[in-house]
Amino acid sequence: FIRSLVGLDRNAAKEAFGQFLDANRYTSRQIRFVEMIIERLTQSGVMDAGQLYEPPFTGIHQEGLDGAFANSDADRIISVIEMINRYAA
Repeated sequence: FIRSLVGLDRNAAKEAFGQFLDANRYTSRQIRFVEMIIERLTQSGVMDAGQLYEPPFTGIHQEGLDGAFANSDADRIISVIEMINRYAA
């Protein structure tokens, strides 16, 4: 409950996605997509993966996550979000 009010520590969110970003070379749009996820997690503490297919993420690519990333990368992003959500519960 408290985490939903105060959000997730920005450094913790960055660390959670750090390994993902270090694993490959990504375009500036893809990096911005991940930064937007970090911003959302910092604000609310948890995130539903379905939000990755809605604005503002569709502003990066009209198909959201699946348009911005290959399937394997999209799956990894969702896994990181699910891990963060599990720790918040």
